[in-house]
Amino acid sequence: MADLAAILELLRGLDAKHEKLAAQVRLIYLPHAPRLVPLQISGRLHVYPSIHHLAQISPSHVVDTSSQVESIAAQQQRTSSIPPSPLQSGIDNIPCGPAGPWAIASPSPRGGGVEALRLASSLGTSPPPPHTPFGGTSFSSTSGPSGIALGLAAAQANGSGSGSGSRSTPVVNGTGKGVNGSSSSTNGHVHRKSDASAASGDATPAKKGLYPSRVVLTTYPGQAGIDPVPVSWGAGPDARDRGPVVCSRIAKNLTIRNSIGAHAGSYSIYRALSIAMGQLRPDWRPDLTNTHPPFVLPPRPGWFGDGTGASPANLNAKDLKIVSFDPWGAMSQEIWGPEYLAGLDVRPTIAQTKAHIKIEELDVLARKGEFPIDGEIVIKSPELAAFPGVDQGVEINTYKAAIDPVWYLPGVAARLGIDESTLRRALFEDTGGMYPELLTRPDIKIFLPPIGGMTVYIVGDPARLSDPNTEVTCRPHDSCSGSDVFGSDICTCRPYLIFGISEAIKAAQRGGVGVVVYFQKEGRALGEVTKYMVYNRRKRGGDTAAEYFNNTSCVAGVKDARHQALMPDVLHWLGITHITNLISMSDMKYDSIVGSGITVQNRYEIPDELIPADGRVEIDAKIQAGYFSKKKVTEETVKETKGRNWEDLVH
Repeated sequence: MADLAAILELLRGLDAKHEKLAAQVRLIYLPHAPRLVPLQISGRLHVYPSIHHLAQISPSHVVDTSSQVESIAAQQQRTSSIPPSPLQSGIDNIPCGPAGPWAIASPSPRGGGVEALRLASSLGTSPPPPHTPFGGTSFSSTSGPSGIALGLAAAQANGSGSGSGSRSTPVVNGTGKGVNGSSSSTNGHVHRKSDASAASGDATPAKKGLYPSRVVLTTYPGQAGIDPVPVSWGAGPDARDRGPVVCSRIAKNLTIRNSIGAHAGSYSIYRALSIAMGQLRPDWRPDLTNTHPPFVLPPRPGWFGDGTGASPANLNAKDLKIVSFDPWGAMSQEIWGPEYLAGLDVRPTIAQTKAHIKIEELDVLARKGEFPIDGEIVIKSPELAAFPGVDQGVEINTYKAAIDPVWYLPGVAARLGIDESTLRRALFEDTGGMYPELLTRPDIKIFLPPIGGMTVYIVGDPARLSDPNTEVTCRPHDSCSGSDVFGSDICTCRPYLIFGISEAIKAAQRGGVGVVVYFQKEGRALGEVTKYMVYNRRKRGGDTAAEYFNNTSCVAGVKDARHQALMPDVLHWLGITHITNLISMSDMKYDSIVGSGITVQNRYEIPDELIPADGRVEIDAKIQAGYFSKKKVTEETVKETKGRNWEDLVH
C-alpha cells in the first residue's frame, strides 16, 4: 500500500509533458468485464467465463490517471484483507503474479492463478463466439449415463470438422520467419507496443501476442473457476460411465481439465516448438474425420476395474488391470464426437491401423520354408522398378496400434509399491518441476507423461485374442534402435525380435494369433546416451558377463528402469487371459504377466544359433541373474564369457 501511495503522489504531480506517457500507462489497466456462462455436466453446474476482447479505446476515453490508481489502491486494500485459502498438506506454495486491477472478484492472495486468468483476458488465442461455453456450440440438457449433454446444431453450423469454429491466426511475439509483433512482460502483464503507438496517435494496428493471457503456472482444488470434468477410472460398462480424459489447456478446457500433462508424450515438446515458431496455432485442434480404427478391439473385462465386474470404488488401486494408458483412447473421436465439436478437447491417445511388416530376415526365412506364402498372412512382395526380375521376398499382413501413456497415478503408485504422494513428488522434482499440478492438484489423478508409449502388432484375427482356447504367441519387446534398426551385434535384441515375429506368423498360420508389443524403453529405459557410455565402459574394462550389470549400475545408478509391473496392461487391453507361447526369457516380464492374472503355457529362449558375437555376454549375464533358460550359467561361467575388444575389430 505504501508503494501505491507513493505512485499516486507522483502521478498527481504530472504536468502536460507527461500526458503522452500517462495515456500509455492508463491503457495497461483497462477494465475488463468477463461474462460467465453455465454448463451442466454430470449433474453439477459448471461455470465458464466467456471473454470478449475490448475494442481499442483512445486516451480521451480513459479516466484520470490519479483516480485510476486510487481505484487500484482501493481494490488492493480489499484483496489484502481476505485471508488465504489453506494449502494442501505437504504442498509448497507455487505463486503466480497477482490478479490485474480489473478483476471483478477478489483472487486468492496465493497469487492470481486461474482466477486472474479467467478475469483478465482470454483463455485462448482468439475470442470465442458469445453465449457459448465451448466456441459457438449450444448445450442442451438430456439424459444419459455420462451426464454430459450437448447440442450439435450450433457446432455443425460452425462448418468446422475439428470443432474449432472460426478463429483468427495468432501472431507470435518476437521476430522470425512468418512471425509478427513483439511484446514485453512485467509481473505477468503483457505490454504491447501497439498500445503505446495508439496512445501516441500512431495508426499502426494493434498486434496480438502469441499467448495474450497471463501465465498460469499452476491451479489448486477449490480455486474459483476450477471444476474438472468428472472421471472415474475403471468404471463401466461403457466410456460414458468412465468419463473423458481432458488435459488440454486450450480455451475453456484449462478450468475443466481432469488430467495433468500434454498429449503426444515426448512429442508434445516438438509441438511447443512449432507453436513458438509460428508454424502452428496454439489453439489448433485436429480434424478427426476418418481417423477412427479400421478394425475393432471391443471392450474387454480388463478395461473395467480388476476385470471381475467389481465396482472400482470397492477395489484397491493395485488390483486395476489397466493403469498406464486409456483403454478407450482409440474410440474418443466416436464416443466424444459431439463434445469435441463443442470445444471439449478430448483427443485420441491410441491409433489403430492396418499395415504390412517388411523385414529382410523374414524374406530369408520364407525362402527357407519356415512359413509358406499363403496370400493372406504372408504375402509375396511386388517387384521394384529399380530391380526388375529380382525376388523382393515377402510381407506380413498385420494389424497395429500405437498407444500413448495415460497414467492413473493411484494405480501406477500401487503397482510400483509406493505411495501416490511419493510418486507425485518424484515426478515433479525429476522433471525439473515441469508439472507443478502434480503437487498442487491432488484431486487430479490422471497424468499424461512426456515419455514414449508402445506399438502393438497383431498377426491373425484380433477378435480371437480373448478366447482362452486360441493359441496366442506373444513377444513383449523393449526398443533397441542400435540392434533393432542398425544391426548392432553387442546384444540379442534384433535377432530375438525377428524370432518373435516369425513365431507369431507361424501361430497365425496354425489358426492362432501372434502378438508383438514394441515398448519405447531404449537402453532398459535408461536412454541411448547412457547405453553408449555403458558400452564404452564395457569395452575399455574387459567385456565380461560377470561385470555386465555392474557396468550399467556404475553409469546409471540402477541396472534396469523399465518397471515391467506396468507392462501387462496392454495384454489385458487386448483381452488376453492365456499365452500359449511366451517369446521372452525375462523373469521380470514373466512374473508381471503371471502376477496380473494371465497364465503362460510355454516359454521360449532365443535359439543359440541366433546369438551374435558379443551378444553372449548379455545372455549369459541375464541367465545367471534369473532369466529363463535350459542352459545352466554359474558365477564361474560369467567370468569366462567375454566380448571382443575394440582392438579385435576394424574401426
